[in-house]
Parts: sequence; structure tokens; C-alpha cells
Amino acid sequence: MIKYPHRSGLLWSSILTLALFLGLFVDLGSELQAQNKTPFFQRSDTLNKKRRTAVYVTEAALGTAALIGLNELWYSQYPRSSFKSLNDNSQWMQMDKFGHIFSSYYIGKMGMDALAWAGESKKNQLIYGATLGFVFLTTVEILDGFSEEWGFSTGDMMANALGTGLLIGQEVLWDEQRIQMKFSFMTTEYAQNNPEKLGETTLEQILKDYNGQTYWLSFNLRSFFKDSKIPKWLNVSIGYGANGLPEDSLDFSTSPPEPIESYRQLFTSIDVDLTKIPTNSDFLKTVFNVFNFVKIPAPTVEYRTNGNWKFHFLYF
Repeated sequence: MIKYPHRSGLLWSSILTLALFLGLFVDLGSELQAQNKTPFFQRSDTLNKKRRTAVYVTEAALGTAALIGLNELWYSQYPRSSFKSLNDNSQWMQMDKFGHIFSSYYIGKMGMDALAWAGESKKNQLIYGATLGFVFLTTVEILDGFSEEWGFSTGDMMANALGTGLLIGQEVLWDEQRIQMKFSFMTTEYAQNNPEKLGETTLEQILKDYNGQTYWLSFNLRSFFKDSKIPKWLNVSIGYGANGLPEDSLDFSTSPPEPIESYRQLFTSIDVDLTKIPTNSDFLKTVFNVFNFVKIPAPTVEYRTNGNWKFHFLYF
């Protein structure tokens, strides 16, 4: 059984969480500004109970609404079943697993940052914020387990744990994120020829078309070489992608269909850590932090497992 990437990559959950916290900032900003002398976009130096309550209530409400909506709009379309597991570790050249790692990492990071904004202790940031992605995605995985069409994937759960572990581990070890997960996407000709499974609009393609997705580990050089003169914002990144997924969805309108070449892609590139760009604006700091999950377009070297190398003057 193949999980098509309409929802299995779960990148949409990261976007939902992004909207969650942006909505929190917009909706509650004026009220909290009036109740606290600390500027709204500035992190509180001490615990702000009103902010903390706002974060927890908003997370719980929107998280619950997201799961209810997912159940009604997605799972209700398929028969229910007794709880079962599914081994899908060999599928999709593991692109879906990278999606889980990224989603768990990024949702947890946003949860941790929101509690830091509220002045919550570092311990509670890690316990109640950094684990947010793992908890949310575990709930989704349980819903999979009770669906006839899907199944509970232990591989997905391991990927979720890895994403959360990458986040928490760095905070415990270094008290900072020296290695950040990032994402980039480029449209492909495959989606144009099979929009039903790979997406009609660009937004749908970002969520569904694994062929255009790249997942990155972005290393901040200055964090590892504190005494160097390397710019604080300069990163080096390694990326992973795949081409020709899924083969049964990529047939072009030819007779017979043209063969599709499937291969893995490994990338190395430079990147920018937006959070290290100097600015005195708390608003810009917030914006840079929220959108730092996006890999900046840059010169890139690509290796394909079919044996070919390719240089991209600008790869996104």
C-alpha cells in the first residue's frame, strides 16, 4: 500500500503551525501590549503569565480544530478499521520520512519560540514547546492507524522522534540551534502532467509533489568557529531530494508512456541564517525567525545517484 503525498509528507502541518503563531501575534497583540510595558514582538525577560496562557490556549484550540478538520475533511472519506500498522519505510525514497523530520522539528521550534516569547523557563520550553510537533504528528499517526486506507507507521514515528530529538538535543548540548532544518521547492513538469495526484496549484504542488521538494540541514559556521571572522549569518547546507516519484503517477500523455528515470539527489550549497542578520527591530527579528525554515536560493552542487553531477548557478 502506497501513501500518496496528499497529506503524508505533513508539510502542511508546519504551515498550519506558522499560521497559528502569526495569528496569535496579530489577534492578541493589542491586548497584551496594553497590559505589559514590554513591546509586543520583544521576548519577555521574565515569565509573563498572560502571554503564557495565551500561547497554551491558542495552541490547544487550533491544534484541536486542525485535528477535527483533518478527521472530517480527510479520514471521513475512507472506511474505518481496527488499529493496524504499516511498514512504508521503503517507499518514496524516504522523502516522506524527511517531511516528518522537518515537520516535527519546525513545529516544535515554533512551540519553543512561542514560550520563550512568553518568558517561560528553558526547561518548560523544551518540555511543553519543543515536543509540540511530536505530540501533534503522533495524534495524526494514530488516526492513520484506524483508517482502512492507511496504517500506523513506525517509520513515521521514528522520523518524528528524530526531528524532535534534533531540536531538543542541540538546546541541551549548545543552548542554540547550530544545525537547522530547512526546506525548498521548485515546480516540476511531472505535476503539470498529473495535477490530480501531484497538485494543480503551486501550493498543492508544494504539499504533494515530492519531486520538487528538497530538505536541508543548514550548519551555521560561526556557531562552530566562535573566534573566526566568518559572518554570523553564513551557513553551509547539505540537502536531499528525489526524482521520479511515484512512477505510477508520472506517465505523460504519450502512447506508450515515456519512461521516467528515478534517482536520489544530494546537494551542497551555501545558505543564510536569517536570525543572525543584525537588526534592532523586534518585529523583523520575529519575521526572520518565522521564515528561517526557507532555504535561501544559492549556487549549488548536485550529485545524482545515477552517477551524474550538476552545478546550479542558483538552486532553490
